Amino acid sequence: MTLRELEIFYHLCENPHVSHLAKKIRMSQSAISLAIKSLEKKLEEPLFDRIGKKLVLNERGRLFKEKTYHHFLALQDAQSLFKEDKLSGILKVVSSKTVGNFIIPELIFSFMMENPQITIDKSIKNSAQIIQQVLEGEVDMGIIETECHEPGIAKEELWCDTLVVVSSDPQLSQGAFYIDQLFSRKWLLREQGSGTRELFLDTLGSFAKELDIFMEFTEFEEMKTIMQNHPETLTCISRFAVKKELERGELFEVRLKNISFKRKLYLIYHKEKYKSALFQSFYAFLKGYV
Repeated sequence: MTLRELEIFYHLCENPHVSHLAKKIRMSQSAISLAIKSLEKKLEEPLFDRIGKKLVLNERGRLFKEKTYHHFLALQDAQSLFKEDKLSGILKVVSSKTVGNFIIPELIFSFMMENPQITIDKSIKNSAQIIQQVLEGEVDMGIIETECHEPGIAKEELWCDTLVVVSSDPQLSQGAFYIDQLFSRKWLLREQGSGTRELFLDTLGSFAKELDIFMEFTEFEEMKTIMQNHPETLTCISRFAVKKELERGELFEVRLKNISFKRKLYLIYHKEKYKSALFQSFYAFLKGYV
């Protein structure tokens, strides 16, 4: 079997539509099919079930992927030592919503501009989902907004973030308040599992049970729209997420007395993960960002 056959196999594990994959990796559908048939012939077993126009990984295929992918990455990395001094490969990065919407896109763009041979597959989940994906080996690295104490996960501090309470009511920006003075307002919070929500409620402590959580949201834009139309609402959100709205005067920061909401943003990855040259280079790039 060849490295190219294996590379196509791993691509198909993630993208079972041959026609879609052909466009993505710029190969003909017939060439992809031939490569997979060649690999299956050498293994003397099918790795996929043919269902309609999709190739669905079967139980033998899942086992083959589990046993070989780590070694494939090591071979690919070793092969790159004999090529030009350029990074190559595909890195899967999943980040929490604050980071994924307001920080990481520009970083990924800059990194890919410097390294045109690589691809970074970016996705967004909440912190609890990211931890699970890292544990199951579905992604190479995650960036989360909450603590993680899973023994199988390595965690490193990346950046610091501050949460602010905001409203579209300009009168609330004129003074400073104790947090319980605002409990009569309608509060909009992120969904269960969100690092933002977790930090806010944990910091409130016993006061949290007095809070009127009127609605929950998974998307920032939905929450911002409601807030801009209803000045009686409040939320606690990352300053990154409302930077533009604060600058434009669409939302206003509500200053608080005797309480603040600060957190660390963490990079996590599986402790048994193979750290390719691409992984290490992007990791260093993230750590260097201020």
